[in-house]
Amino acid sequence: MSEKASNCTTCSQSYSHKRYIVFALITLFALIAPFIRIGGNHLFLLSFDKQQLHLFFTSFSTQELFLMPFVLIFGFLFIFFITTLGGRIWCGWSCPQTIMRTIYRDLIQTKLLGIRKNIANKQIKPKGKFALEVVAMLIWAVLSLVIASNLIWFFIPPEDFFNYIQNPSEHLFLIGLVLCFAIFIFLDVVFIKENFCIYVCPYARVQSVMFDNDTVQVIYDEKRGGKIYDEHHVKIGKKPLGKDDECIGCEACVHVCPTHIDIRRGMQLECINCLECSDACAKVMGKLGKKSLINWTSENAIESGNKIKFARFRTVGYVVVLLIVAIALAFMTTKKEHMLLNINRDSSLYEINLNHEKMMVENSYIFLIENTDNKNHAYYFNIDNPDIKIKRPKQEIKVSKGEKRKLVVTLYTEKQLANNDRKDTILPIVITAYAKDDKEKINVKRDTIFVYPKSTVIEQKRMQH
Repeated sequence: MSEKASNCTTCSQSYSHKRYIVFALITLFALIAPFIRIGGNHLFLLSFDKQQLHLFFTSFSTQELFLMPFVLIFGFLFIFFITTLGGRIWCGWSCPQTIMRTIYRDLIQTKLLGIRKNIANKQIKPKGKFALEVVAMLIWAVLSLVIASNLIWFFIPPEDFFNYIQNPSEHLFLIGLVLCFAIFIFLDVVFIKENFCIYVCPYARVQSVMFDNDTVQVIYDEKRGGKIYDEHHVKIGKKPLGKDDECIGCEACVHVCPTHIDIRRGMQLECINCLECSDACAKVMGKLGKKSLINWTSENAIESGNKIKFARFRTVGYVVVLLIVAIALAFMTTKKEHMLLNINRDSSLYEINLNHEKMMVENSYIFLIENTDNKNHAYYFNIDNPDIKIKRPKQEIKVSKGEKRKLVVTLYTEKQLANNDRKDTILPIVITAYAKDDKEKINVKRDTIFVYPKSTVIEQKRMQH
């Protein structure tokens, strides 16, 4: 083999090797990420159990879920941007479905058990190896349980998950959820296979509206290789008829395709940009001292012979919007409250008490305090009106990290705050609650009212007394 051919063969292996490296890194990250904690907070956790969102090692209460729309918007925009730029690169290089199918088909069935002779022909179904196929299914069943559990760890942290499953009778819903996910993953990978990508996944249908002529795709170079299909996508023959056409009709690109398409027919929804056809073609053409006829390029680059145009109006627009959303998300995370406080008035408007001829008007409130900080705090509060005092509680309110406390608070006044004989007087007040050990950092203000009774009610109370 010539040096040039040898170099082509080496290049042909790059896409496959790079995909396997990406798959390994994504799998490793997905398994390790739920266990990484800083200050007790996870990288990402949406806990319905504890009603918390952990994002970049910062904990937010469910009352602070105003961040989730920013996260979702950023995620969708990023997928749109990647699709416009690189086609279905997500499907071929990052999608869990693709990664799981590769592990099952290429690693377990082919490399480990030898059910398939090699990964170069995915069209031939293995025959006469029933026992080994059962073994492969059993291995995948165990891995399905691990993958299902891994998915749950982003909603129930591992430290709680492993405690819960030690008492399965008390956590039947959790056990059932894991089993349902595991069964779906098992059936999807073993029986549904790439049909999920072709018939179930909506992304293939959505992607077509995001493409333009500069979108990077897996493209067969018809100028070099020759025509295999006519303009109506009807197959002309196994190999092109032109004397200068370089395609030899080996169909290595067809045999290796996991979604069972012929990339020489043109762009198809079933193509997941795995680039295995490019690798297969490069190996064959490399022996002839030529480059692959199938490349990851754009239609405009093929037609013009110029480089791929990555920076264009649509991609630049997406980058700008992504930056705006990222900055907004970063800004909103700095607005995290370390204490949440809800104040609701009691059902009774007020109470009037006489003590040694002194008139005392009381208003009661229900406080719901949540400590969203990563350590325990003792809280208290004050009122902006000096004539209104705190009757109870007299002591500080201790709340552990992540805990919620509900308590009844009674405010009173012994001063005459109004003199209206026709209706009760509504007095706006501001209650400031704070952590006694960190008043500067942890303090919140809430507006509410203090109701002072009309003078006729006070006089009637005096007469009764």
